[in-house]
Amino acid sequence: MANALRQRFPDAAWIDATASVYGDVAIGEGASLWPGVVIRSELQSVSVGRFVNLQDHVMVHIGYTTPTVIGDYASITHRVVLHGCTIGENCLIGIGATIMDGAVIGANSIVAGHAFVREGQVIPPNSIVMGTPAKVVRTADNFVANRLNAWLYHRNAMAYAAGNHRAWTGAEFEAARVAELARLEALHAARRAD
Repeated sequence: MANALRQRFPDAAWIDATASVYGDVAIGEGASLWPGVVIRSELQSVSVGRFVNLQDHVMVHIGYTTPTVIGDYASITHRVVLHGCTIGENCLIGIGATIMDGAVIGANSIVAGHAFVREGQVIPPNSIVMGTPAKVVRTADNFVANRLNAWLYHRNAMAYAAGNHRAWTGAEFEAARVAELARLEALHAARRAD
C-alpha cells in the first residue's frame, strides 16, 4: 500500500509502509504518517493539514455525521484515536488520548496523554486539557512549543524518506533546532503585534 499512498499523496513528506488509508481522505503538504497509522473514511471525509504528523499507531475515523479535520502543524502522538472531530492548527494531542465525535480542539492547545474528550465538547484555543473526562486545567499559548514539535517531526519525516533514522542528533541538528525556535518566537511575536 505504501507506494500507492505515496502516489495518491505526493506532497506528503513521509508515509510509512505500514500506514493504511481508506476512503475520502486529503493529506496536506509536508504531512507524515508513521508506522501503524490507520485512516478510514467511509461516509464523511478526513482532512489532514499541512505539516501534520500522525505518529505510530494513530487511528483516525469519521463520525456518522461528522468529518475529521486536523489543522496545519498539529502533532497527533502515539496511539491517539481521533473520531469525527476537529483539531485546530498548532495543537499537540498527547499519547493515548481519545477525541470523540463533534469535539473541537482550539488552536495552539495541548491535550494531555490518555485524556478523553467527550462527544461535542468544545475546547477553546490556547488550552491545556487533561483527564477522563477531559477538562481545561490551564490556559497557555502553546504556539511556539507545538509548532516546534511539528517542525521536528517534519524534519524527521524528510530524513526517514532519505533512509536516515537518526536525524535528531549532532551539532547540525541542535543548531537548526535553535534557529527554528528563534524563527518561531519572532513569528509568534509578529502575529501577536498584528
